[in-house]
This record gives sequence, C-alpha cells and structure tokens, in this order.
Amino acid sequence: MSRVILTLMTLIPGLLLQAQVKVSVHETAADQPRIPAEIYGQFSEHLGRCIYEGIWVGPDSDIPNIDGYRTDVLNALRDLSVPVLRWPGGCFADEYHWMDGIGPRENRPQMVNNNWGGTVEDNSFGTHEFLNLCEMLGTQPYISGNVGSGTVEELAKWVEYMTAEEGTMADLRAANGRKEPWKVKYLGVGNESWGCGGDMDAEYYADVYKRYALYARNYDGNKLFKIACGASEDDYKWTKTVMKKAGGRLNGLSLHYYTVPGWDCDKGSATDFTADEYYNTLTRTAGVEEILRNHIAIMDSYDPDRKVALILDEWGTWYEVEPGFIEGHLYQQNTMRDAMVAAINLNIFHKYTNRLKMCNIAQVVNVLHSMILTDGPRMLLTPTYYIFKMFKVHQDATYVPVSYSPGSITSTSGASMENFSISASRDKNDVLHVSMANPYLDREQKVTLSFDELKPKGVSAQILKADGINAYNDFGKAPSVSPAAFYGAKVSGKTLTLTLPPASVVVLEVK
Repeated sequence: MSRVILTLMTLIPGLLLQAQVKVSVHETAADQPRIPAEIYGQFSEHLGRCIYEGIWVGPDSDIPNIDGYRTDVLNALRDLSVPVLRWPGGCFADEYHWMDGIGPRENRPQMVNNNWGGTVEDNSFGTHEFLNLCEMLGTQPYISGNVGSGTVEELAKWVEYMTAEEGTMADLRAANGRKEPWKVKYLGVGNESWGCGGDMDAEYYADVYKRYALYARNYDGNKLFKIACGASEDDYKWTKTVMKKAGGRLNGLSLHYYTVPGWDCDKGSATDFTADEYYNTLTRTAGVEEILRNHIAIMDSYDPDRKVALILDEWGTWYEVEPGFIEGHLYQQNTMRDAMVAAINLNIFHKYTNRLKMCNIAQVVNVLHSMILTDGPRMLLTPTYYIFKMFKVHQDATYVPVSYSPGSITSTSGASMENFSISASRDKNDVLHVSMANPYLDREQKVTLSFDELKPKGVSAQILKADGINAYNDFGKAPSVSPAAFYGAKVSGKTLTLTLPPASVVVLEVK
C-alpha cells in the first residue's frame, strides 16, 4: 500500500468504518499507585548529534546559547518538564573515562567514539556540563557508570567527585569551578553488560555489580539509587540470575526494549512505510507489555515486597538512518507513527508502576525516537515531543484503573495488539485526565466513558493527528503534526462520549 493511499484513508470520511468502545472509569478505586514522573524520563548519549549540536554548542557558537547550551533546546526541554536525564550512555558509557571531561576545556583530550561512527569528540561536554544542565532543567541526573572498561576505583572516585563535600575529589571539583557538591540520585552500574558493556554472562555480571556498587559510597546526605544492568527484551534468564545473586544489593534493575517494524530486525524507513509496516510497528511496540509482565513476575518471585524497581532505561523506535547521514549516528525522522508508538507505550507503562519506576526514551535530541531535531541553527519539535507534553499531566498523578473489552489488531507478522489504548489518572488538584489512542488507519472509534460516581461538570481536550500517518515536521516549514483543541467530547450525567479519528491521540481533562 502506497503512502498516498495511507493519506487518503485518513482523509475521506466515506471510506471510514466505526468501532465502538465502552470504558468504565473507576475513579473511586482506593490504594492506587502514583505514576512516577520518571516514567517520562529521557536518555542523552554521546551518539551522533545528540550532545554536540543537539544540546551543546559551546559558549562561542553563533547559535544562540546559554553558557554553551542551545537556548532553543533548553527552553523546549524546560517546557517538557523532563524528570530525569540519563547520561553519558548507552554503549558509550563503558568507554567513557570521566577524568577526560573535567578541567579547562582547552586541555581536555580528544577521544574517538568507537561505538558510534568513529566520531572524534573533544570532551568539552563532561561532568560539570551535564550536571549543571540538570540543575538548569530541574531534572534528576542518572549517571551511567563505566564497568566495561573502567575500574572500581574510577567509578568510586567519580561518585566522590560529584557528591562529596570534603576530601581530595571535592578539592579537585572546587578547583574546576564547583565548590558545592551536586545531588546525584541515580547511578547505573554498567550498561548492556551482556553486550557492548563487557560481553559478560549474568553470573559473572552479578558478582561484578556487587563489587562496583560496594565502593560507590553515599556522601554527605546524598543517597544513591543503584541500578544494575538488566536484560535485553525477553532474556528472562538474565533477570533470574541477577535477582538471585544480587537482588538484595540493588535498588533497580534495568531493561531495554526497542521497537523495530520487522520482527526479523528489518528496520525500514522512518517516513516511507506501508500500512502493513505501520501495524507491524504497533504490534511490536505493544509487545512490551508481555515483556514487562514476565520480568515483573520473575522479580516478584525473588522480591515479593517489591523493593527493587524495574527501570526501562532504553525504549523507542529504531529505523534505518536517514539518507545522507552517517550510519552510526542513528539520525531518523519522527512521524505520526512514532507519536502513536509513544502514546501506546506510556499508557501501558502506567499500569505497571507498582514495580516499573522509570522509563527513558532513546533519545532526547537527533537520535532514534527523538523529542527534538536540529539542523545547524534550526530546531523543530517532533510529534513524539507533543505526546510527551500532552501526557505530562500524568506525572506524579494517582493511577485510576479503567475496564473495557477491547478488540484486537493482527499484523502481517502474526502479532496482535488491543485495538484501543487508554490510561487515566487524578492529579493533586483532583482533576481527572484520560489519554486515549486509536491505532486504526481506516476507522473512527466512538468511545463512551462511564464513571463510578463522578458527574463531570466540564471537559476540555487536546488532539494530535495528521493528514497522513507518514506526516512529520520539517525544518523551515509550519509543523504538519502539532496539538490542537478537541471539541468532540460531550457530557451527559455520569457519561462522556467522543469519537476518535483514525490514528489519533486525545487527552481529556475532566472536572
């Protein structure tokens, strides 16, 4: 099916079918979990143009900046209310030696980024630049420590440098311009240690984790939340082994799950795709729910009190690199399809926050499933950025359960998913928010929401949709995909009805 047909299917009402969805919203349910703001975390790796040009241009750049940080990107991230930011990797983390990224920038050694395109970096963005950025954004830093090629002493001294008030490392930090320590909560002890982070097996890594974590001390009131390297996708043996051997020594266990359109790792184009590829992408992304359930069940068997958090610290879509860009820089465009992926994932994540405490989409700027793209001095906000902005009403809100009887969509890969996506929460001001997504390309969905006791006094809403599922925002043009007010929600007693257009996302505010 061509892109033209994909566009027409969303434009010609006469072609559309209609599905019916009846949802019960249990707003009176007690003892529901809080949706941690960290579910909306971001990931910033030294990869392609994520750091250099994406976030950091240096104070002498002609691109408007604040102390070297791009002003436009900084302001966009502030508007997004980023709760946590992971750095410096990814695979890069296990070849990063933090001492190379401190001190006068003109004296810092260059390095070759062997994992991502062989790019030469000058280390002008290091510990001070990252942690100061987090302070400017009001964001919790998540440091990914070098276990693959680093030493226990190196990681221990990095923690001391960042967080100790006194001592040799504190003196060195002060000499480099920062007297007061930073507050650093999250520490990842290695990344993908089963692969680029050391090619270890689970038994060996569990012992390595305990050794490195032991010497990563808590200084002067700063308490580290230590996260062990977890599994890739359905490697349940890794989770079992690490929980069995080290579960009592860790605060969190990571998990990585990427959405690739082809189950045989055929990535395809970010923008030129068929209806089959669209549904393959969505059924693949919805598969994260089974992955989460299975890992949580294993963790529950070793940790029934749920003291150890599950941390999905890499997720998102992964396509072929855009033509004309370096393959190892993983630069891809971002369409309405990616917005649908983000919405479906976030609605799924909310259901598992009794155990799932953080998710970091990969990555924040210019890499994979990005919030922001840049081209020299130009910047744009992607469809996925707008999903995160629309959904941020769920951050730190109380989860509200819903029930409904979904149908299913089956892709040509043979995988199935629910034909409707929804989540609800109540914020600190007692306002109810409901986020919904209609994954169909060829039919509307008439949705009826019934409440246990609530009689809505009013409703306001935003919608994200496009003229075609392949639509994306491009430099120098008005956005093709951006939120708009949605006036289709109607209230009658304890019932609220609306019709979701094909391939659309709506967020309701119910008072």
